[in-house]
Amino acid sequence: MTAYNMLEAKNQLSKLVEAVESGSVEEVIIARNGKPAVRVVTIAVKSPRIRLGLAKNRYRFDAEIDADDDIVAIMFGQRYSDIVLRA
Repeated sequence: MTAYNMLEAKNQLSKLVEAVESGSVEEVIIARNGKPAVRVVTIAVKSPRIRLGLAKNRYRFDAEIDADDDIVAIMFGQRYSDIVLRA
């Protein structure tokens, strides 16, 4: 824990925020008239969202899948190429 008075924090705010963000300091306490007033800590970072469609138009299939039989075959481990050859 590192404590600064209001004037010091005002003059060095960007450096204090950078120190907290980098992890070199866990938190910074800003005091007013010698009494702790504010605590500066990092915000928990959300995990990045998964983008759907990243492989769009990268793969091409030569045959259409017969919905019932071919999907069941894929679910039970038959390779897609075997299904295409059968079609």
